[in-house]
Amino acid sequence: MKLSKSAVYMMVTLLISPATQADDRKLVQMPKMMQEHMLGNMRDHVKAIHEILSALSRGELDQVALVAEERLGMSSLDNHGASHMAGFMPKQMGAIGTDMHGAASRLARIAEEGDRLETYDQLNEVTATCVACHVG
Repeated sequence: MKLSKSAVYMMVTLLISPATQADDRKLVQMPKMMQEHMLGNMRDHVKAIHEILSALSRGELDQVALVAEERLGMSSLDNHGASHMAGFMPKQMGAIGTDMHGAASRLARIAEEGDRLETYDQLNEVTATCVACHVG
């Protein structure tokens, strides 16, 4: 099988790009209990995004709205213990987190309106905040 130059270039770029990007993130020091709490929250966020994608694939926008708001949105902050975690986060990390929760609340509102494509677009805004923090 012969590949075009552009196909080879794309494959090489995809293979080496992650290895050549500098990781400028900094480890946030916090007590072990808080670290475990935050890790549990982050894992639940990933599960929530998976549930949102599954509901979107079935066209269940009411379920998207419910999961987005209750598990990721601004309403979820008390359940996640955000107020006692904030003191351990650098300001930029806290700001990205707040942006994620706000984007998730907007996702819930858009899903309630019933526009599936707009809902997908807003989910992209949520995951962009994940990338901003976890990929750097």
